Amino acid sequence: MSFGHRHVNPNEEIQTRLTARRESVAAGQRRERSVSTLRVIVFAAFISLLWAAYVMHVISGWWSGLPLVLFIVLVVRHDALVRQRKAAECALRFYETTLDHIENRWSGNGNPGDRYRDAHHPYSGDLDIFGRGSLYERLSGQRSPAGDDRLAQWLQEPAEPHEIQRRQEAIEELAARLDLREDLAVLAGVRQTQFHSDRLAEWGAAPFVPFSRGERIGTTALSALAVVSVVLAFPSLVRSLVAFTNPELIRRLGDWGILTWGSLLFVLVLPLKMIFNRRLRPRVSTVNAVVERTGDDLAVFARLLERIERETFQSAGLSAARERLKTEGEAAWKRIEKLTRLINLLESRRNQFFIPFAALLSWQEHLAFAIERWRSASGASISVWIDTLADLEALCALAAFRFERPDCVYPRIASGPAGIEAEALGHPLIAPERCVRNDLALGGEARLLIVSGSNMSGKSTMLRTVGINAVLAFAGAPVFASRLTITPLLIGSSIRVDDSLEQGASRFYAEILRLRQIVDLANDGTSPLLFLLDEIMHGTNSHDRRIGAEAVVGSLMKTGAVGMVTTHDLALAAMAVQPGLSARNVHFEDQIEQGRISFDYAMRDGVVTRSNALELMRAVGLNVSTAE
Repeated sequence: MSFGHRHVNPNEEIQTRLTARRESVAAGQRRERSVSTLRVIVFAAFISLLWAAYVMHVISGWWSGLPLVLFIVLVVRHDALVRQRKAAECALRFYETTLDHIENRWSGNGNPGDRYRDAHHPYSGDLDIFGRGSLYERLSGQRSPAGDDRLAQWLQEPAEPHEIQRRQEAIEELAARLDLREDLAVLAGVRQTQFHSDRLAEWGAAPFVPFSRGERIGTTALSALAVVSVVLAFPSLVRSLVAFTNPELIRRLGDWGILTWGSLLFVLVLPLKMIFNRRLRPRVSTVNAVVERTGDDLAVFARLLERIERETFQSAGLSAARERLKTEGEAAWKRIEKLTRLINLLESRRNQFFIPFAALLSWQEHLAFAIERWRSASGASISVWIDTLADLEALCALAAFRFERPDCVYPRIASGPAGIEAEALGHPLIAPERCVRNDLALGGEARLLIVSGSNMSGKSTMLRTVGINAVLAFAGAPVFASRLTITPLLIGSSIRVDDSLEQGASRFYAEILRLRQIVDLANDGTSPLLFLLDEIMHGTNSHDRRIGAEAVVGSLMKTGAVGMVTTHDLALAAMAVQPGLSARNVHFEDQIEQGRISFDYAMRDGVVTRSNALELMRAVGLNVSTAE
């Protein structure tokens, strides 16, 4: 990999940064308290000076202006300190979460991605892709909804080899960009909001609200006439007010006839303007109602894109992504800021002092025109910007995993017949100190591994280990192995199959439905299949189990698939000797010492020679005996 990430100890690096962020939070809290205290003192001084000036009459009232100005300065400074403190707290949470990942305290603390669960997906439910303690939760972080969706998509849809290569290069480069990942997390976290990417993209691509050239010109002309009429009529209003107090002054001011014409113009223009604006109101309201709700969301979006724009990338994928965040040479965040300013101007019409001026100037109408002009120039690019940000957020999630697990490696995506070769393959969600690694050779003369073994010995975990590493490999992420070579494969599994009282389906029926789905997937023909079948046909008798298992496995093997099948039924191990099946027997076993059962979780060649079922029964207190 040409963009290697720095060889640092992730634990030491995060501990150092965590200490610095804690000190920053503590210092920020101290400064915030100091300014708060000073603000109270200055306000008290302001009240005291007011009392001295206007009650005691011992000083001039102008002296009260000094603490008032200082108080305003302190208010502004306090707000800035609050923002700084919140940013420091977000950075602190970012590193606390990272340390939890490194020290394997993450389960139950992140986003489990439950909304992406799909009972009909060919492998996500079996391989713990979503849910508490899942791969998605392990990769969880502060992301936009679009970033969440993209990561979930990558974990459920294997990528093409060329795309995997691009992602690997990008992930390796981003793994070293800890400052970038911190900044993105802080920018997203400080606002405590997320832009509604789907709604924004739909708005950008929606048909434009029609405003004719005549309507634009008419609005501008009527607004100008209204302003002119008000300017001309204003002295008449002053004259009327003065007349109440000093009629003699009116006679000295001379002929104000022109002011009567100003008043008349205002009376004529105002209803005409109201009628004209009423015709535009439904379309103007449609435009403004959509964008008004997205002000804060767009601000977050712009800040995220601005931070990415400041970064210089080397890998082809990241450089291309950065270029996609430009439209006609202008950075996306600058265009979004223009829209944000328009939205802020639109919001200002709600100010009670500005309401009459907004009505006079047709404020809403002009801003609706400007917003539609913005959408005409940039609306089509919104979906591109959102997709690009989603890709970068998903890449950052996988890059964080790379940083936190430096013992992982990037798989080599090979061409040729279906197969997997791995050395020291382990489950990425099991703590490294507890994880037992195994070598694996699946393909060629051993396209099928029949895995036998005693209860709790590690058969099902081995299937999940192979499957979840394949998922990571096809997402472009590193895998938990010292070496892994894999060909492009679809994945289908039947591991966690349960009966359903609601649907009236037995476990066996649910299993054969899943097996049908896997066979159909294998026959799809887009890529060979990796199948992972746990306790195949477990819900029926041994005679039907063997016939059914041989039929299913044989059908899968004819498509060029590779896979693993676990079983307690040693009769199924005989499938390995069937001619043309390219199968091999492997097993897991236990050790019993002084009545206690232990497991080493090491995969061995051959068929298991004993069962531990009776020993497990005795271990939990069941009184079982065997006939001598």
